[in-house]
Amino acid sequence: MGSIRTESRSTNTTFPLPFFCPKSCGSISLEYPFGIGDGCFRPGFNLTCRNHSTSAPRLFLGDGTIEVTRIDMNQGLAYIKPPTVVMGVDDEFKRASLIDLENWPYSLYLEEQMIRNAYQGLTSNRVYVVGCSAMASLVDLTTNKSISTRFSFCAASDPNQYSEWSDSNEEYFTLNLYSVSTTAMEVQLTRFSQTELHSVNTSSIKATIFNGDNDSDLEGVLNGSRTNVEATLVWYMNDHLSCEEAMNTDTYACLSQNSFCHGAFLDPFHSINSVGYLCRCSLGYQGNPYVLNGCQDINECNSTEKRLCYGICTNTEGGYTCTCAAGTSGDPKLAPCIPNNKNQTLLLGVIIGASTGIGLLLLCSSLLILRRKWKKRKQKKTREKYFHQNHGLLLQQLISTSEDFSERTKIFSLEEMEKATNNFDETRVLGRGGHGTVYKGILSDQRVVAVKKSKYVKQSEIDQFINEVAVLSQINHRNIVKLFGCCLETEVPLLIYEFISNGTLLDHLHIPDGNSILSWDDRLRIAVEAAGALAYLHSAASISIFHRDVKSSNVLLDDHLTAKISDFGSSRLIPLDQTHLLTAVQGTFGYLDPEYYQTSQLTEKSDVYSFGVILLELLTGKKPIFSTEYEHRLNLSMHFLQTVRANRPFDLIDDLVMKEATEEELIDMIGLVEMCLRLKGVKRPTMKEVEYKLQNLRRIRLKKTGHCLVKSDEETEHPPRDSPYGFSEVVDQANQGTSRNYTLEKEFMWSHHHPR
Repeated sequence: MGSIRTESRSTNTTFPLPFFCPKSCGSISLEYPFGIGDGCFRPGFNLTCRNHSTSAPRLFLGDGTIEVTRIDMNQGLAYIKPPTVVMGVDDEFKRASLIDLENWPYSLYLEEQMIRNAYQGLTSNRVYVVGCSAMASLVDLTTNKSISTRFSFCAASDPNQYSEWSDSNEEYFTLNLYSVSTTAMEVQLTRFSQTELHSVNTSSIKATIFNGDNDSDLEGVLNGSRTNVEATLVWYMNDHLSCEEAMNTDTYACLSQNSFCHGAFLDPFHSINSVGYLCRCSLGYQGNPYVLNGCQDINECNSTEKRLCYGICTNTEGGYTCTCAAGTSGDPKLAPCIPNNKNQTLLLGVIIGASTGIGLLLLCSSLLILRRKWKKRKQKKTREKYFHQNHGLLLQQLISTSEDFSERTKIFSLEEMEKATNNFDETRVLGRGGHGTVYKGILSDQRVVAVKKSKYVKQSEIDQFINEVAVLSQINHRNIVKLFGCCLETEVPLLIYEFISNGTLLDHLHIPDGNSILSWDDRLRIAVEAAGALAYLHSAASISIFHRDVKSSNVLLDDHLTAKISDFGSSRLIPLDQTHLLTAVQGTFGYLDPEYYQTSQLTEKSDVYSFGVILLELLTGKKPIFSTEYEHRLNLSMHFLQTVRANRPFDLIDDLVMKEATEEELIDMIGLVEMCLRLKGVKRPTMKEVEYKLQNLRRIRLKKTGHCLVKSDEETEHPPRDSPYGFSEVVDQANQGTSRNYTLEKEFMWSHHHPR
């Protein structure tokens, strides 16, 4: 939308504006190198002033369409009206130029070389895209390559956007132009199907550029209360690529005696894309460095912004001096000068102050012992208060009435926990997450434990917390981390778990060099064990438990690589007569069930979706949100579904898995993953069905390799009776993915890679 076209005849000679050159356009003052008319400007800095019968004259760069609102000679910035592209409510796709500065000495972002290896960015421009259920792509017109692609979902039940790739979870998303070195950009806007998204919020899609970090600026633009927002362009001299080349030439622009030259770069890597240089006034001077004597001395003594001198201030060329008056001494730049005859009084005051300080020190020492005793008494009362507040008596009663409970669960004192964790030393931290911090502890009986210190627990949820401790303490499954007990003497209760020494599944799959050593047999066994644990929580425990945060970092591995499900901070207990629960949405992007996000209804199928992402990690070795070689961030689940429906199911499979697994195993596993990732929860299998299918896969593999599978209490020999379909039928359906109905995932992935 914004472009600069041709320019009139200019001059390479730097000089003050001749008398016949316009000095302003409306309320905007003009100084060289800018100018209007032949011979009044430096090449590339011509302006056009257009008169209007009903409004003030308007100023434009070149004779193009980019309107200038003001020019700051000291900062070297030209402020312009924000370039904007709008796609109407009835349009599904639009592509248009957002701004074109090619072959002109202006840039949306520029790095100024202050000194060697020290650079400073000069603008804070961002691209804002506003609208519901849309995808926006920025394209570099000079290379015809994509700069970035972002998208947003707006559901009817939630007016806010859902976007895993946007900078923030608000009603818009942004792109910081810090690392974008292009001078010409095109925007491509695509609207998603409103029917597929169950959305009632149809709106226009708007892409715009302006300078500002405050959300209030954007809100004002949207509701019409802010009309004075601006984008900023930084200008530079492009007659030579560096200060060294430009100096001692006829076209060197820094003419003022008290000026200097800085290099200009289009990108933050500095070693490439040098485009020219900038002229600045020397320290202590201000004005226009592009004309003779344009940089004038600043009279610091008249400064009203900051008091620079508390004594006698004398302005000098390029600086100032600050001295004390006769008979006084001190540093007048920091504080008022002190009369010399008061030095002895000052010394006496210092002596009296020191004596008083020593007396106070002795008094404080005598009070310290009393304070320590009082503090211990207060700590004891505080611990008793928290113990009662956290319903410690109720938990003690539960322990005393159940032998199994008392054998497995203990109420620890805060003193025991402080001793076990060395007063919660930072060196004992095992990890930090959204729900709190986990410390490594050593109990008095030498058991190594993991102590979870949560960030907060609402008082209204303390009863539920005690109930969860009671239920989790009775869980006895070899693939679920054991709960040893809790400590109720702190404001937020502490949980003490079994310590698992070998890290998480995420650590073993996504190692820094990118080459996981987990064999296919290990991956398949870990999948079976984790599925069995989740199936147990859903259906075999005394009360159904939905985990709500299933991810590879919550699957711990012991020294034998046995899987252990952990972190029940987000879990919810479900009464036996209910199938779902309305909750505030919690989870991790990349693993979060889209249906749960849209409806806030937590079901067992929400855990099934998240477990499907873990299976996909085991197959591909990639993270749920991963970057391509072109640094594009992709959603693993959506990308996987696209490759399956394009009849390229093996494109994403990890090389090690491709070598060790058979084609039949991979087809079965891919089919199972696709079922788990179905958008509608009712079409996903249960965790019991997933466990059964994985056990069959592993049993067949072990038979082929000559091993036998020892059945455990958690393994299932037959598929669940309540299954709505047989697994062979389901796998056949999954392997025929190309014949399925048109879905939201297909729409998004097709639009992402094939813009209309």
